[in-house]
Amino acid sequence: MADASLASAPAPGPAPGSSAGLRNYAIVTAAYWGFTLTDGALRMLVLFTFFKLGYSPFTLAFLFLLYEAAGILANMVGGWLATKHGVKRMLIVGLSTQILGFLVLSAMNPGWEAALLVAWVVIAQGVCGVAKDLTKTAAKSAIKLTEAEAKGDGQGRLFKWVAWFTGSKNAMKGFGFFLGGVLLEAFGFRLALWLMAGALALVLTGVVLSLPALKAKAKASKSAKELFGKSRGVNLLALARIGLFGARDVWFVVGVPVFLYANGWTFPMVGAFLAFWTIGYGLVQASAPAVVRRSADGLSSEVPAARAWSLALLLIPLALAGGLSLVPPRPDLILVAGLCLFGVIFAVNSSVHSYLILAYAGSEKAAEDVGFYYAANAAGRFIGTLLSGLLYQWGGIEACLLGSTAMLLACWIATQALPRTQDAEPATALGR
Repeated sequence: MADASLASAPAPGPAPGSSAGLRNYAIVTAAYWGFTLTDGALRMLVLFTFFKLGYSPFTLAFLFLLYEAAGILANMVGGWLATKHGVKRMLIVGLSTQILGFLVLSAMNPGWEAALLVAWVVIAQGVCGVAKDLTKTAAKSAIKLTEAEAKGDGQGRLFKWVAWFTGSKNAMKGFGFFLGGVLLEAFGFRLALWLMAGALALVLTGVVLSLPALKAKAKASKSAKELFGKSRGVNLLALARIGLFGARDVWFVVGVPVFLYANGWTFPMVGAFLAFWTIGYGLVQASAPAVVRRSADGLSSEVPAARAWSLALLLIPLALAGGLSLVPPRPDLILVAGLCLFGVIFAVNSSVHSYLILAYAGSEKAAEDVGFYYAANAAGRFIGTLLSGLLYQWGGIEACLLGSTAMLLACWIATQALPRTQDAEPATALGR
């Protein structure tokens, strides 16, 4: 169990543990870094390529819808498969599927009819969406298993390992945004995808050769009722996650990039800002154990922190929407400054949530609980992506920010009901 003291400084990496647990944690983290780097680059490649082709904000959002929607099912199935067949096998499947998605997307021809072109990209993006969430569910489930192999301060180490993993992963995604813009300028759409597929093949080879099976002891669920029968804590946290990540993507996917470009920013400038925002967000995530008070039981201080930080986050897009409605002389700079503050508070929220799901998750079927939770995460991203295009086309960036406020209100309400102790029995699952 964790001690009650605050961490004195941001953890530079995982806490000391057994050599096997630490080694496997490092392998999984490195593999997910490689995956996330190419995934971030892919988003910029698709967004900038189709924006230059003259597609509307709603169509740009539509290109990412299947990518996000596919993640809902992929997370649920991925968690079950990881429990049944082992984390290593699911990492291999996720990485291989991403390579396939890159190759399918590279076969696109901009000269095709618009309907065929959009359909081809949506399908290829759907393949990549499956890959992303299979890989993420397997990787985050591996943290629970590798942490169990280590010795020492259990809950304290788990929070630090989760914070470092999620923070470093998002910093890598930020580098991916920048890399996508550079690759597009230097090599063009098709060659950039081939280069990324080759790099990911090297990561896949490393996983195959170096990572053990990492299979949980429990058997996978045998029925949908068992699979969806999650604890009250997991259900409520999943609901909060829908609101949290929907609130980010409702402005992040289409609204902000298009708004900044419309205000005189170039594509490299927009890509650099998104990279800076995501890298900074990742660094704050990794530092979250230093700013969130810890409790001996792992929940009694962390749950109130989730409530307080979600309320603080709610106020930022609301204030930004009000400020931009006054038509200031440099709305782009006001938006960027406000979103930087949003990123800091959002990062702490996300890190606390990522810890809480593993704290609530059953140790033997953690992969299934994590898969259920990240299916909710994908649902939030899907809703946010759809609204990003619709709201921007309807009411500009102010409408996107108000949509973000509404989703954060739903997140805050869900956190009010989070239990501060472990449930003894599963509660009725959401959606049953």
